[in-house]
Amino acid sequence: MTAVGRPRRSCLAVPGSSVKMLGKAQGLPADQVFLDLEDAVAPLAKPDARKNIVAALNEGDWTGKTRVVRVNDLTTPWTYRDVIDVVEGAGVNLDCIMLPKAQDAGQVRWLDLTLTQVEKTLGLEVGRIGIEAQIENAAGLVNVDAIAAASPRVETIIFGPADFMASINMKSLAVGALIPDYPGDPYHYILMRILMAARMHDKQAIDGPFLQIRDVDGFRDVAKRSAALGFDGKWVLHPGQLEAANEVYSPAQDDYDHAELILDAYQHYTSEAGGKLGAVMLGDEMIDEASRKMALVIAAKGRAAGMVRTSSFTPPAQ
Repeated sequence: MTAVGRPRRSCLAVPGSSVKMLGKAQGLPADQVFLDLEDAVAPLAKPDARKNIVAALNEGDWTGKTRVVRVNDLTTPWTYRDVIDVVEGAGVNLDCIMLPKAQDAGQVRWLDLTLTQVEKTLGLEVGRIGIEAQIENAAGLVNVDAIAAASPRVETIIFGPADFMASINMKSLAVGALIPDYPGDPYHYILMRILMAARMHDKQAIDGPFLQIRDVDGFRDVAKRSAALGFDGKWVLHPGQLEAANEVYSPAQDDYDHAELILDAYQHYTSEAGGKLGAVMLGDEMIDEASRKMALVIAAKGRAAGMVRTSSFTPPAQ
């Protein structure tokens, strides 16, 4: 399915300035939690937010969750201290650093090199801490292929709709939602461009937030668009969106069961015992190598979501 085995159906944003929210997030059913030092934290609150995040990573129980910290972007005076303080303070309990507003490969390489130097200094495993690159403006989208290829640490490419909308002068304040005056999906090209870069370099692709946090049906509708394209997950800004995200980015039970049946059947029929066949019938459906590849995607998504199959393949009697 992806280069990285971490499930990211739901990526919950938590402001580093709120000790209460940092504590609550640990018990929520999010695949990933990213502790934010950027937009969710006021400039004067950033030093204390770093301390809060280090304490939460070291003292909290994040079992089952991918632990990410979003630092400030490289045009600000805060990024260096964000990376140094967080990784030196809690590197052993950190999975990824998220780099917002990534505009070119050089920025990713800077973060890679800095992480390597800190890891070597502290005696941490070099390369274990991953990078998530967030695309939030035209420059980032134009350079997204180079960004995805900039470091083996890169695990995900993320769409950041709010800043992106502002950067291209989009005439809307509805972040992540369809625009009534536009006869289609105004984000389709952006999402597909990010997805192609991610898949070309075997990375995950993550959709950005939907700001109308009380409109869960609206969140679900938007999430279904990127899930249908092949995105691995979506940002969640409120616990009320978590269930919808985990559902939308998981396969339906029938689809998961069918995918597992295809894999079992194809393995049997291509084996010596099954006749070494390349294309066979599974019920009324013909399956072949292309079917196997498609089934692998659905099965991997289901397994990552912890789904349990409800049917099994029985080879026909000889």
